[in-house]
Amino acid sequence: MAKGNFFRSLRQLILLTILLLVATGSYLTQMRSTSWEEPLWVKLYPINADGRTATRKYINSLTGKPFTAIEQFMEQETRRYGVDIDRPIRIDIGLPVDELPPAPPEDRNPFKVAMWSLKLRWWAYQATKDQPGATPDIRLFLVYHDPDISYEVMHSLGMQKGMLGVVHAFADRSLQKKNNVIIAHEMLHTLGATDKYAIKNNLPLYPIGYVEPDGASLYPQRYAEIMGGRIPLSEFEAVMPASLRQVRVGGSTALEIRWIDTLEKEPATLGGADGQMASE
Repeated sequence: MAKGNFFRSLRQLILLTILLLVATGSYLTQMRSTSWEEPLWVKLYPINADGRTATRKYINSLTGKPFTAIEQFMEQETRRYGVDIDRPIRIDIGLPVDELPPAPPEDRNPFKVAMWSLKLRWWAYQATKDQPGATPDIRLFLVYHDPDISYEVMHSLGMQKGMLGVVHAFADRSLQKKNNVIIAHEMLHTLGATDKYAIKNNLPLYPIGYVEPDGASLYPQRYAEIMGGRIPLSEFEAVMPASLRQVRVGGSTALEIRWIDTLEKEPATLGGADGQMASE
């Protein structure tokens, strides 16, 4: 009996040691990713969600150019917050992935969510392990849908653990700018940014979901806060931004991703950087 207890305790100790090492490694990776001492490499992996020929052709035609607006958005916003880095992120496109990611559980049962999270990370590893090149800092899987048959798509998601995201997007060039807003939102989730809108109605939360909560006039707001998701027009109305030109990073998000260390720090003026989104 004593021998059995010894081996049971030994197994528990080994398991706890492994969990501690994984947690420590994850923490160090997260701290490094938001040190902003060097650019982060973001790789996009397209997936054909519906198997349609039109979706496949769209994916095959993808180049890095439409996504440079996300790089410029991040460069613009780090500059506003005085972060000393010229190119915060670098975006590359990986080879298409043939398999769809595991769907999240329908309910929010903590055990089911935890198991799904592990399953998703294992799936992401399996889906990208044979891709050419070094492992990127952030992996985003772009699940494309043909808008001719899909009017609504599943919720996108981004996870800080594993630094990966699943973005449901439309395979339509006219919707690329809106796709970029969602991609940037989920990318910032992988860096520790949290949602700043109400789940029940998708309205941005005041004041953290507003870019200019202390402006002379509260409504309408000029911009959408990237994690708030929408431009507040009134207390009960908000609209999706048409592109990243209409989006900014608010103070609470900047604090979460370590661009600032206190909310007392004021960013540069909001209106001066619009012209830098020329690639949109």
